[in-house]
Parts: sequence; C-alpha cells; structure tokens
Amino acid sequence: MTRQDDAAKIHCSVLPAETLEFLAPHSDGVYVDGTLGLGGHSEAILKQSSPNGRVIGFDWDEAAIEKSRERLKPFGDRLTIIRRNFSEIAEGLAELGIDKVDGILIDIGLSSLQLDMGARGFSFQRDEPLDMRMDIRREITAASILADCREQELADIFYYYGEEKQARRIASYVVKERMVNPVETSGQLATLVARAVPRAFHPKRIHVATRVFQALRIAVNTELENLAAILKSGVSCLAPGARFCVISFHSLEDRMVKRKFRENVELKVLTKKPIVATPEEQEKNRRSRSARLRVAEKI
Repeated sequence: MTRQDDAAKIHCSVLPAETLEFLAPHSDGVYVDGTLGLGGHSEAILKQSSPNGRVIGFDWDEAAIEKSRERLKPFGDRLTIIRRNFSEIAEGLAELGIDKVDGILIDIGLSSLQLDMGARGFSFQRDEPLDMRMDIRREITAASILADCREQELADIFYYYGEEKQARRIASYVVKERMVNPVETSGQLATLVARAVPRAFHPKRIHVATRVFQALRIAVNTELENLAAILKSGVSCLAPGARFCVISFHSLEDRMVKRKFRENVELKVLTKKPIVATPEEQEKNRRSRSARLRVAEKI
C-alpha cells in the first residue's frame, strides 16, 4: 500500500458529494480548501476541476500536511499548500498574488489522523498527554489550561465552549485534583469528569467527558475566534458567484455560520437548513453523523 492509499484509508471526508455539488469546481477555477487535513476534499476538487483547476490548501497541522502532500502529489503544481490556519486565508492568498477565488471550503473538526494517530490527547479512548494543539508551534496546551486557569475560568470554558451543564462541578474537581496530582493525560481527565458528574447525569449517547474534551480543544486552538475571522475576511476573497461552504460539527459552530452568513449583505444563503449526511454515509462514516454543511454565494 502506498502512502497515498494509506492517507485515504485512515480518513474519509464527510459530505463529499454534497460539497462538490455546491462548490461546483470547474477547470481553470481556483479553490481554497481551508482545512486541508489528509486531502480528501482537495483530491475530489482537483479531480472534478481537471485539467486546469487549482487548489490552495491551508492547514497548520504539520503531520497532516506531510501526508496530504504525498497523497496529492499526482496533481503536481495544481496544488499549493500553505501552513496557516484558515483564519489567515486572505493573507496567504495575497502572498501568492491571488486576489479572488472561485470557492472556499472549510471542514471544521478533527481528522482521523488527529484522533487516531496524533497521540496529542484529543480522544479519551487512549491515555495520552493532554496537548490538543493542532499546531505544535502554539504555546498553550490543554494540560496548561487545566493547570493554570482559575476555577471560574475553567467552568466558563467547559460551559461556553462545551455547553457542559455540569461545568462548575467539573471545574471544582479539576482544581481539587491538581492540588494533589497534575491533570496531564486524557485518561486522567476522562476518569476525573466521570467521577465529578453524578451518574444520573451521564449522557446516554456520548461519553460523559465528550463536551469537556471539545471545550478544551476549542480553547487551545482558539477555534471560534478563527471561525469568526474567516467568516468575515473570507467573503472579500470570493469572486462574484463563488461559493462559501462550511462544514461544522457542533451547535456552537453551526449557529455562528448560520448567523454570519445571514448578516452579510454580500452573501446569498443557499441552504436554509444545514445539509446533513445520508443514512448510508452515516452508516459508513460515524464522523459524518454530526456534520452540518451550510453554503452561501457571493453576490
């Protein structure tokens, strides 16, 4: 198996057909994949925009870039990769001398690489160091947040970023625990949250620590701030008639995308309700079950 096949095997992009339908890539077009990841969406765009379509891929995860670069090597100079967060798309395009593009796609969320191979504590399925940085050049980690933030700050992070109703109780347990032992691994945190939340309040469909892990990941990577930035600046990068496609995975992101699209007078919203995965895709790819695609067009 080649490295290209390996990257494709460990990651399955969500809503691929729906995304291509709305983005409508064509030859001679220039498209931005703001979350390159392992290159699934970019590969689909490059294939549909053959022979001359171009993709500018942005990502700040070095490991993902290495794998996607190998996977997409057959497309040659039709692909350009920039190691930046999607909030800096305008700056990255300016460096390339590109004024307008024919479409932007952002798939917000973790890739299979980060969950299964990154060993950075994104998942509570294994006991790993609580890092959670998508870009290892950043200084703040999940462990440092748990160690340094005051109890009220931790409660706010868990509540506002994770929509965790037991936020105060969990924060209290974290502060008490760190006085004895620093909370430095995903296994420690998952066990601590399970102990903090009364059994009657454990959710039935997800792990009790899911929202806390989500909240920490968002805080470490300033994800909501980055999303707000690109929803504002990305519109100026679009040519008239170009599409802005955003795939989100939880309600905080989806509500922000919905609101920002509606408020922007330069955009025409094409999806009154978010597009969701078909039952067939949800069966094949569990990650797609929470995916929500919203699309707007530059007027």
